[in-house]
Amino acid sequence: MTDAAAAGPRVLACSVTRAGAAVAARLPYERRAGDLASTVRARWGSVDAFVLVAATGVAVRVVAPLLAGKATDPAVVCVDDAGRFAVALCGGHAGGANRLAREVAALLGATPVVTTGSDAAGVPALDDLPGWTASGDVAGVTRRWLDGATPTVRVDPAVAGWPLPPAVESALRPAAALPPGGAPVVWLTDAPRGAEADEVVLRPRSVVVGVGVSSGAAPAALLAVVRSALAEAGVHPDSVAEVATLDRKAAHPAVTSLAAALGAAVRGFAAPSLAALARDGRTPTPSRVVDAAVGTPSVCEAAALLAAGPGAALVVPKRVSETRDSTAAVARRPRPAGHLAVVGLGPGDPARRTPEASAAVRSADVVIGYSGYVALAADLIGPHHLVVRSALGEETRRCRDALARAAAGERVALVCSGDAGVYAMASLVLELAPDAGDPPVTVIPGVTAALSAAAALGAPLGHDHAAISLSDLLTPWPVIDRRLRAAAEGDFVVSLYNPRSTRRLSQLPAALDIFRARRPASTPVAVVTNAGRPGEHVVRSTLAGVRPEDAGMLSLVVVGSSATRWIAGRMVTPRGYGGGG
Repeated sequence: MTDAAAAGPRVLACSVTRAGAAVAARLPYERRAGDLASTVRARWGSVDAFVLVAATGVAVRVVAPLLAGKATDPAVVCVDDAGRFAVALCGGHAGGANRLAREVAALLGATPVVTTGSDAAGVPALDDLPGWTASGDVAGVTRRWLDGATPTVRVDPAVAGWPLPPAVESALRPAAALPPGGAPVVWLTDAPRGAEADEVVLRPRSVVVGVGVSSGAAPAALLAVVRSALAEAGVHPDSVAEVATLDRKAAHPAVTSLAAALGAAVRGFAAPSLAALARDGRTPTPSRVVDAAVGTPSVCEAAALLAAGPGAALVVPKRVSETRDSTAAVARRPRPAGHLAVVGLGPGDPARRTPEASAAVRSADVVIGYSGYVALAADLIGPHHLVVRSALGEETRRCRDALARAAAGERVALVCSGDAGVYAMASLVLELAPDAGDPPVTVIPGVTAALSAAAALGAPLGHDHAAISLSDLLTPWPVIDRRLRAAAEGDFVVSLYNPRSTRRLSQLPAALDIFRARRPASTPVAVVTNAGRPGEHVVRSTLAGVRPEDAGMLSLVVVGSSATRWIAGRMVTPRGYGGGG
């Protein structure tokens, strides 16, 4: 699957003063310093957002002549030279400036200033719901909602299986509860209906367009036959989730051009998968000619059905372009394709959180996690999210809840600190998934504690290394003891997770004794607490001098190998490329 948005927005940070440039340097964006007005004018149409490190008055005067409309303007966030506040100034389709202000504030440790009425009231923004597009009187309906006139929802039967995100659905009044008199209306439909005053139309990404193209197919011809098929189906183009086709045609210019025009992803399927569906009799117009040419008697119909998933139905069978070189079919998904993202948030600092992790949380309907881990994603969570927090020790319940929601069609982000697959939730989720209907699961990596600690120390993991948890709550100590001895004998650098707590005091001294019996007393050892988080603290020592009491629940202990050295205060394990020995 391809999706241009996966690369993330293009953000340009501009500054005027030396102090402002220092603030901008703390942000992971392209940067320019100097003539703010000239830079903004020159780049206005080529970036998605600006972070202007300058006074708000200066920022307003610079951008005001360039503003054309919320749907097309880049987002603009203003930051003071001291990095204290990140102000969502204007622009950015679907809440882009608000999201960017929270992101910048998290990166700088600043206060986000978001003045949008819906945000202040905790009301979901109707034009910022993941998986939905909005049209109509969004501003008017939102204004009346903020004034107490909660919109009623009216649902097109064709999309009855597409509920709104849980937090949004619970905030809106069902039609049966509508009091006498007028009230704003939110329509849920994938049809091309218009909206009156006081109405908003929300469209889910409920259909898939399957296409087939010959080698010389023209983009215009494919777009024309697809638009005709959608019109025949009574479906608005905004409701197309994917363009599906034969895998070898996924990069065809006509296919990629169509996907860009629809704002949809491209998915390709191998010929045997398409052929199996066709030969089961599920495609109404198979072709022997096509079968002989590409190895499947159906491309567009089979691809549409496969991409739409179980229970999907064709609403428009194969249609052929006027040029005879393109085909299209439309299939409707009966309900959302639920998904569970098991997200590694990294050590806690948003600067060390991956864009993929941020996107997974933002685009979820439900965020589930231990309350401390949910707090690490606070800048990513908005009014449309349902947030389910729980305590330590409730891991199995969290996983079962996340899987059940995904199986029911919700998009769920199960958040963990560090990496989701390292002493975290991914393994338990995948163990339990078959018993929960095996919904789609994606594991999104994060920076684990060993890597954060290694960065703070220098380069201790430059050669072979191991990670061992000293917690014997789930693993018997004899097993841990055996692994420690093996790692010590193997001369690995070892990262000791969960080294010590208020109730587990004996494990770390026992582990250090194992290493002392097999390595020189001068072997470098370090204790890193709050790695990659505020309050990071490093204790540099040796096997002879390290003190177990320097470690706690939020610490990681790194024991060097026979090759590890302290070099100018940095812990280094040579890779063996030469130079230093």
